[in-house]
Amino acid sequence: MNKVLLFIGFALLVNVGHSQYDSKVDGPISQFKAGFMWFYTGLRPAKEDKVRKYDRLIFDLTYNDWNGDSKLFQNHWASIGLNTNFMFDIPLAKGNKVALGVGVSHQYTNIRHNNNLIKDYTAGTTIYAPKTPTDTYTKSVFGGNSFSIPLELRFRNEGWKHFKFHIGGKIGYQVNAFSKQVGTVNGKRSISKSYGFADNSKLLYSAHVRIGLRNWALFASYNFNKIFKNESSVQLNQVQAGISISLF
Repeated sequence: MNKVLLFIGFALLVNVGHSQYDSKVDGPISQFKAGFMWFYTGLRPAKEDKVRKYDRLIFDLTYNDWNGDSKLFQNHWASIGLNTNFMFDIPLAKGNKVALGVGVSHQYTNIRHNNNLIKDYTAGTTIYAPKTPTDTYTKSVFGGNSFSIPLELRFRNEGWKHFKFHIGGKIGYQVNAFSKQVGTVNGKRSISKSYGFADNSKLLYSAHVRIGLRNWALFASYNFNKIFKNESSVQLNQVQAGISISLF
């Protein structure tokens, strides 16, 4: 299921051109194809003086990492995740140069650390340990799914060719978390996957920023909550960086 979500997100990222812009409000007629449903206004055409709304469906394709007891950029480059954000764009200033964004977000996390996360349900801890010569796996992953409520303050130039800057945060709930190891046993590919950690933080709260042009942006996020909340566990905070594409 998670691979399907990633594939859909990637397909949307590379197929962004479908809508033609022809408004007299935001500028002259252009043949630029801004993205799927970028100028969709509902069942009826929008009035010419109606302020356009942007960034209502946003996909963040991200490199996932963590920081703390394990430093940044020590994990495999293929730690790729996907955030799907459905947002209301609420204008706060003339020309929608300042707006509020609020909605709901799904986050798929995938951190390929290639080491061991040792669960101790009796002590309620999770320990991070390096791979040993006796370990037979070739890939080890920490992942999960969560839902959040994002809130953003958005700044942009007037018009569809705008420069934009979003700053905001999310509060959410970790639906599940898993550990997966992939290796070879007797010449056959072996996958071991288990769900649940004794001390996995369910409450998530983070800050994020987007900066870019039109429907493209660079994205970065930092979780203030520890991934594992027991003080005796490995102390790690999730970090994301990547690109955002707004299709609606």
